[in-house]
Amino acid sequence: MTEETPGFDEQQPDVPSGATSEDAEPKAASPSAEEGAAPAGDTGQDAALVAQLDQARTALSERTADLQRLQAEFQNYRRRVERDRIAVKEIAIANLLTELLPVLDDIGRAREHGELVGGFKSVAESLESTAAKMGLQQFGKEGEPFDPTIHEALMHSYAPDVTETTCVAILQPGYRIGERTIRPARVAVAEPQPGAQTVKADESADADDKESGGPDEG
Repeated sequence: MTEETPGFDEQQPDVPSGATSEDAEPKAASPSAEEGAAPAGDTGQDAALVAQLDQARTALSERTADLQRLQAEFQNYRRRVERDRIAVKEIAIANLLTELLPVLDDIGRAREHGELVGGFKSVAESLESTAAKMGLQQFGKEGEPFDPTIHEALMHSYAPDVTETTCVAILQPGYRIGERTIRPARVAVAEPQPGAQTVKADESADADDKESGGPDEG
């Protein structure tokens, strides 16, 4: 019997002419190229994300600044509107009370002459009370120093018993609303008598000399 050599009958893969067995085997992709390309792609993505983040921060800062500016402008607008509203209200009240001043003057004269009686007295007092609630204040008293910013001098005289220009009579009271004068007080004023200050100074010097034993003799 003839022994068959094992392995000779097995079919071998077809190898093209001129090709070796090594050429027939598929070549594995080189890992070095892929590993080198991945870090470069990651770096580019990181740079793009950083750029986008910077843009978002810049936009946020700009929008925040715009919002703060708008808020400041709105607050200024509200304060300006409130000031204008108060000013218009004060002007309207001042105009109304100014028109009532002649009536208040008549009430004052009637009170001085004892004619403020009966129902007229009640109405007059109610009107004065309402004007006071609206902020109207009367001023001007005899004996107070003359102030040209709140007094209007209608009469002028000299008096030996005053040391400065003084209101000696109130001809018509003044009125104000808060710090705003809507009518000055019309007054009669008196100034120190000419030469009175010199006489008083001489008298004061004589009194000092008597207290000290008389003037020093040279």
